Amino acid sequence: MKQAIKRRDFLRRSVTAGAGFMVLPSGILRAGNSPNEKLNVAVIGVGGRGAANLNGVKRENIVALCDIDANRLAAAAKRFPKAKVYADWRKCLEQKDIDAVVCSTTDHTHAFVNVWAMNRGKHVYCEKPLANSVYEARVVRETYLKNRDKLATQMGTQIHATDNFRRVVELIKAGAIGDVQECRVWCSRRPKGGSYLPAAGGVPKHINWDLWLGPSQSHAFNPGYVHGCLKWNRFWDFGSGQIGDMGSHMLDLPYWALDLRFPTSCKAEGTPVSTDTCPEWMNVTWDHPATPERPALKIHWYDGGKKPGMPAKVFNRDEMFKGMLFKGTKGWLLADYGFRILQLRGDMTHYDSPTPEQLIPKSPGHHMEWITGCKTGKPTLCNFDYSGALIEHNLLALVAYRTGQKLDWDAKSLRATNCAEADQFIKKTYRDGWVLNG
Repeated sequence: MKQAIKRRDFLRRSVTAGAGFMVLPSGILRAGNSPNEKLNVAVIGVGGRGAANLNGVKRENIVALCDIDANRLAAAAKRFPKAKVYADWRKCLEQKDIDAVVCSTTDHTHAFVNVWAMNRGKHVYCEKPLANSVYEARVVRETYLKNRDKLATQMGTQIHATDNFRRVVELIKAGAIGDVQECRVWCSRRPKGGSYLPAAGGVPKHINWDLWLGPSQSHAFNPGYVHGCLKWNRFWDFGSGQIGDMGSHMLDLPYWALDLRFPTSCKAEGTPVSTDTCPEWMNVTWDHPATPERPALKIHWYDGGKKPGMPAKVFNRDEMFKGMLFKGTKGWLLADYGFRILQLRGDMTHYDSPTPEQLIPKSPGHHMEWITGCKTGKPTLCNFDYSGALIEHNLLALVAYRTGQKLDWDAKSLRATNCAEADQFIKKTYRDGWVLNG
């Protein structure tokens, strides 16, 4: 009984922590203002995920639209004819009446838009992942922490807002399977490998290729790069493969449920290392230190068709394309986006979906949670402190993979103490004229 009470109190504290209001600067909606007042929003990247995010905030005042594709920009402008239009997001951020920014660009410009917008006092919603390197994730997080009393931020991991994820978090925190010893996470999507694409004719008039490249190293235009994350995010200069894409969603669950922060070590293996493309498959293990609330544990990631073994006589789920499997001292918990299955040790009593006291409130929607935070100061659950640490954790796997070594990780100094070679993969080199902290 004492242990159950302790766990319940821990769960309640973890859910309600930071529930105070932010103090927002004059000229921006702040605590005490009516939630019915509308934000002036700039949407940077209006196609693909950008179109979905634009729909998510369309009831606010859309005052600026930005995209390197003139055709997509024109289509969005027809819906919001009062909005000013831009090709260059840096010029967009100079518009004085903007309260908040939605970033849905390619991954390699996410950190730049995030940092520049926060430096200008703008609330930010950014599609996952927040960054394209460990260092970028740290800069985004630290920039937010300097402004956390003034700005609302949210990473676009929409599954975080679902009821199923919240119930899994409650089960884990309430001790349904005892002390968690490890979590195995997998996604079977397998991207292509290969090399950077060759030049393919002239750049179409409606595409600003130089701005699409942004801070990355220069590459010849090829239509195979643009419009679709599965096209460009497999290349080192533009994305971070499946660990950056699906890992942002799936590793979010154990990161949240287990109150993870920074690992002490990371090792990874995968297809032969390419100078151009992310691995077609990768297996990763992070070691996380003990805390007062839980023992030390391991997190495992598998992608590209690799999967963890299921415990014998417990689950027959080998066909699952993706999933998260928590192993505890008292049982197992298997989950995906839309379901959860708890299996206890001993008599193996099966519960379809038992639920402890529901302490994590139902989400009003991932975008609405951010909008409410912008207007009232109410905290968001995927703010750039939480999500910045998550993305830094995930992208460390790619550093370990590229070095071929198990990294002893010193998060405070942002370096692998046993591998100087890792430095070149922690921080990227940008094209002349591009500054991350601008």
